[in-house]
Amino acid sequence: MDGNFKTYNWMSSSTRIREILDAGAGDFVETDDLPPRDRLTYGNGFYGQCGAVFVDIRGSSGLASQYQRPRLAKIYRAFISEMVAVLNGNKHVREVNIVGDCVWAVYNTPLQSDIDGTFERAYVANTLCELLNRRFAQHDIAPIRIGIGVDWGRVLMIKAGYDGSGINDVVYMGDVVNRAAHLAHKAGRSYQDPIWAGADFYFNLNPHNKDLLHQWHDRELGSVYRGTVVETLMYDWINRNF
Repeated sequence: MDGNFKTYNWMSSSTRIREILDAGAGDFVETDDLPPRDRLTYGNGFYGQCGAVFVDIRGSSGLASQYQRPRLAKIYRAFISEMVAVLNGNKHVREVNIVGDCVWAVYNTPLQSDIDGTFERAYVANTLCELLNRRFAQHDIAPIRIGIGVDWGRVLMIKAGYDGSGINDVVYMGDVVNRAAHLAHKAGRSYQDPIWAGADFYFNLNPHNKDLLHQWHDRELGSVYRGTVVETLMYDWINRNF
């Protein structure tokens, strides 16, 4: 969100806080599909089920000391550009966001089969990492590793920001988003599997996709399901062309 300077007034701030806290319960709708963001106001919200995918670069803090700024910018631009393209490539995508070196997305899942579609975005993202690394090698850039976290569950979608300023955004609140972020943070470290899925997500996959993952107990997250899964047509194309 772009800033647009306005002097801060704590008395006005106090009034806004009171108005927010004194407001009625508002219009919070249970829905199978999370709606477009233009249906959100500062007084409503939507509860629904969704899939979430988070993709993080492992060891990204070391990239700044490893490369000069022009090359570093190219690495991030290539990664973010194409991860956004991958995560946006499902018809049920509701939101794609960029936070630093993390790209994440939320997907509507009105049908159980749509959860498999969310999983497909995760393993295409993993295959994209291979494509990026082949291209990086052509420019003497060391390979990157990524962590991908996926989960499914209930979320609250609201509009939040400074009313009247034009500075606002859609916020997704719920365990599914937090857990997918934590799974991505853990995945791909110390050469572990790059895709980590939560239990609710795993148990809604079809049998074929379940077989691509194996159970793992993490000290902090409990039971998770991990795998190194690729999109085979894409992976074969990469091997033929690089």
